[in-house]
Amino acid sequence: MRRALPWIYMALAYAFIFLPVVTLVLFSFQDGRLPVPPFNGPTLKWYADVLGDSRLMSALLNSLLVGAGSAALSCALGFLAAYGLARHVLPGTLFLRGLLIAPMTVSYLIIGLGLLIVFNNYGPGPSLWAAGVGHVVINLPLAFAIIYASMGAQQENAERAARDLGASEWRVLALVTIPMLAPAILAAFFLCLTLSWDEFIIAFLMTRFDVTLPVEIWSLLRSGLSPRTNAIGSLVFLISVALVIGLELFIFGRKRR
Repeated sequence: MRRALPWIYMALAYAFIFLPVVTLVLFSFQDGRLPVPPFNGPTLKWYADVLGDSRLMSALLNSLLVGAGSAALSCALGFLAAYGLARHVLPGTLFLRGLLIAPMTVSYLIIGLGLLIVFNNYGPGPSLWAAGVGHVVINLPLAFAIIYASMGAQQENAERAARDLGASEWRVLALVTIPMLAPAILAAFFLCLTLSWDEFIIAFLMTRFDVTLPVEIWSLLRSGLSPRTNAIGSLVFLISVALVIGLELFIFGRKRR
């Protein structure tokens, strides 16, 4: 019995984590108008309905654009900040590090309201660009923390050796630092992309006509539950899983080489 306890605990933990997802996916194949038991499926009509909806596809494209753009900019800024603080002695380094990570402790609602006030008074107002800026604000601390934690003595020694051999600072950065930190940079990029992909509060506050997929899903939920929303959620889940598996395969492949 004692040997079985870890397996029982593991099974319960996995059931607790994945039961909502399994329920969501199962009732996306429901052959009925409500995603509730009993299960009357299976059918693929809800997926065909979602993939044929131009408004949903437009929202999906907006989510991808905002997610990929904000993740790329967050990683670029996070890398530059991490490189500057890790490789150069600056006054108040601890304070600057804390200041960069501080937005992680602030509610998305507070950040979104602050950005909404700023963009309404000093910018073009709510738009996809504004939503992208908001996602950079919440993703930059995460990207910085991941990349900064990966900048150890090994990379510093390799950079010093490259300088001793005559490489310029730009060549050291492009040929030594960035390739050695590629797994951390990619991990930060995919994590930021995943967080931006399903972020709702800032996207809801900062967009007006061109909305992202979470905002569009919320609009659909206002008219009640439907297997159609389950189909959208299942597609979002599958894309997120594909991104994570792609990242794992890339990092695993690099380790094997």
